[in-house]
Amino acid sequence: MAEPSAATQSPSVSSSSSGAESSALGGGSGSPGACPALGTKSCGSSCAVHDLVFWRDVKKTGFVFGTTLITLLSLAAFSVISVVSYLILALLSVTISFRVYKSVIQAVQKSEEGHPFKAYLDVDITLSSEAFHNYVNAAMVHINRALKLIIRLFLVEDLVDSLKLAVFMWLMTYVGAVFNGITLLILAELLVFSVPIVYEKYKTQIDHYVGIARDQTKSIVEKIQAKLPGIAKKKAE
Repeated sequence: MAEPSAATQSPSVSSSSSGAESSALGGGSGSPGACPALGTKSCGSSCAVHDLVFWRDVKKTGFVFGTTLITLLSLAAFSVISVVSYLILALLSVTISFRVYKSVIQAVQKSEEGHPFKAYLDVDITLSSEAFHNYVNAAMVHINRALKLIIRLFLVEDLVDSLKLAVFMWLMTYVGAVFNGITLLILAELLVFSVPIVYEKYKTQIDHYVGIARDQTKSIVEKIQAKLPGIAKKKAE
């Protein structure tokens, strides 16, 4: 009588153990908060950029914003060689002065603290071949996507998209007549560090007006597509 009971219990035990294994495997990979290693790295970098442009850390964002803005303003007034040379000279002046100062202090106090930048000199900054290939592969994905987009726009796969590009480039000729590249980069930086925080503060109002503009643009595009025979025929098919 003992054998039948063991036999009847074995399916339930095996099914429960397999269910536990599947739930453990499924829970490890399908939980909402779980994130694979690669996704965690990309999420970490995107979150860092998000926190930077939304001024989550005012000191860090202010340092990055001020440094890049001063560099762009310097490039607008001086040549690239002059700006790079002055930046390197300024950095060397700080490091050499600090190195001499620490050496004098150690000589006066007769201490043996060693090199003041030893902690930074011992940091391993070598780029492994695996990391290099990962960066190259990630860049290749964006490059291939950009090449496909360029081909479909210039070979007029979609007439409306190609016309949009033509209109945009026509408008950019007027922008280029007023601003140069450095000026546009300065304006772009000002927008990057100001628009997100303004949008976060006035999100409801901005979304309302953007929705109105999007609906009007969509209706205009649909009217243009209806008047183009090639597009109308493609939609009918």
